[in-house]
Amino acid sequence: MADGHSSEDSDNENQEELAGVLSKWTNYIHGWQDRYIVLKSGTLSYYKSEQESGYGCRGALSLAKAVIKPHEFDECRFDVSVNDCVWYLRADSVESKQIWVDALESYKLESGYGTGSENSLKRHGSTVSLQSNTYSTASGSSFKRSSRNLREKLAELETFKDILCRQIETLQEYFDYCVDNEAQTAPNKGSTPSDNKRVLHRNNRLKFSEKLPVIDFKGEAITFKTTTAAVLDTLEHCADLVAQREESWRNRLDREIDRRKRGENLAKSYFAQIQKTRAVHPGPDLEEGPHSVLADDEFYDAVESGLDKMEEEQELRERLKCGQAIPITPPPTSPANSHRLWPEIDRVVKQEVSMASLGVGECGSGWQLFAEDGEMRMFRREEEMDGMVVDPLKAVHVVKGITGHEVCHYFFNPQYRYDWETTLEHMIVLETVSEDTLIFHQTHKRIWPASQRDVVFWSHTRRLPNDQDRDGPDIWTVVNNSTEHPDHPANAGKCVRIFLTVCLLCQTRVDPPKDGAPVSRDDITCKITYCSVVNPGGWAPASVLRAVYKREYPKFLKRFTAYVKNQTKDKPIMY
Repeated sequence: MADGHSSEDSDNENQEELAGVLSKWTNYIHGWQDRYIVLKSGTLSYYKSEQESGYGCRGALSLAKAVIKPHEFDECRFDVSVNDCVWYLRADSVESKQIWVDALESYKLESGYGTGSENSLKRHGSTVSLQSNTYSTASGSSFKRSSRNLREKLAELETFKDILCRQIETLQEYFDYCVDNEAQTAPNKGSTPSDNKRVLHRNNRLKFSEKLPVIDFKGEAITFKTTTAAVLDTLEHCADLVAQREESWRNRLDREIDRRKRGENLAKSYFAQIQKTRAVHPGPDLEEGPHSVLADDEFYDAVESGLDKMEEEQELRERLKCGQAIPITPPPTSPANSHRLWPEIDRVVKQEVSMASLGVGECGSGWQLFAEDGEMRMFRREEEMDGMVVDPLKAVHVVKGITGHEVCHYFFNPQYRYDWETTLEHMIVLETVSEDTLIFHQTHKRIWPASQRDVVFWSHTRRLPNDQDRDGPDIWTVVNNSTEHPDHPANAGKCVRIFLTVCLLCQTRVDPPKDGAPVSRDDITCKITYCSVVNPGGWAPASVLRAVYKREYPKFLKRFTAYVKNQTKDKPIMY
């Protein structure tokens, strides 16, 4: 046995090692992460990086009882599972995935089942699922004893068979001799009976003494009788052992059935508890993607819960900081007219302002009123691009006590953005084109099961002449439009890139006091026109996106205007 183990260990050590970087699903917060995967000696191990491989692995699986399953739809993904432990892995190409799958299957066939796999697993500092692969020691020892007794009895039967065969050969030799001798010593037809009798007696005596071997008939008979009795006894013992073993197997089967029933009942109770508390830790099949198995209503419920949690965090943050803005220092200013994006900025701003100035009926057909709250009315037109919802949105809102300049000031200025943008996780100003034009990169908080998203856009604010009332306040606008930046290419990381065009057009109306008193905030109103076209990217269901838009856009506009009113209520009016 020792020699067998040593040869098996040497074979495992001689197996070629496969190592490389694969994407491994970590959890629903961090999603896919690059990990250094090593396949060696029938064990699959992973490290955070190749540089940290000398500090010990973070986890390991024995391939002896592993199940390797390529994904049904994702051609670059495969799963490795041992009982309830599952590793979701993804290669960067179909060829690389196939190399890994073939290597894993090869190691699995060569490793087999037994202690070698368990020892290999323990050497890597992991005992994944070993307990579930063992059985009762007492039960195992009883089966071993039963098997040993049965083998011993079978060996005894083999010995008895050899003895009986030799005895039969001896008796057969004697019987053959007797038949031959009777034929040779038969009496002649012309002789008298007395002569024939004397001749036969003499011949038999002579031939028997010459050729008949010396046989102990009594001893042979006793031996034959004893051997056959032992054979019968051993066969009876074997039958008893077989009956006992059959009963033991039946008892073991009954216990296994009972354990399985208990396991199924326990799994059902756990599943019911998980469904009740919603404390799930999903795998990548429930994430946003082209092959997500999550139903649309469950997708929306999860997104809605995440948005509610963000709003609660925003309210708490506002109470803690008491309206203090977060200072953000933009990069140095560059001349606007010499910037590479200025022709595009000027063209898009004029186009969007022109469209925002038109009424809903003048913007084309297909507009639907989907939200109305007091002075606020929101319209949308259902459109899709490559299967993704890109519904144009137009909202009209009238707010008392603030000016269009103030609304655009707080909408454009980066130092206030964390205050009113609840979904914002990180924001930086990549470049300052001019004092009224900035380039932003924003990363938004992830809302499971949707992927995390980011956006790169330029933002431009401008004061426009009031053609309808030249003596009245000017019109202010802020236009945001997606662009590209070499430092933040689209879809280079884990985020899905958003593409947007947003126009905020604000017109101030002043009702002078009749008694000639100074104009107060009670005498001013602001008409806000908000237009947007957003392509969220990714694979979110259309029904979910439209439901989220219907819920979030009115709340956003009301929340933002309430924020501006709160910030300006004790400050001088900014026309």
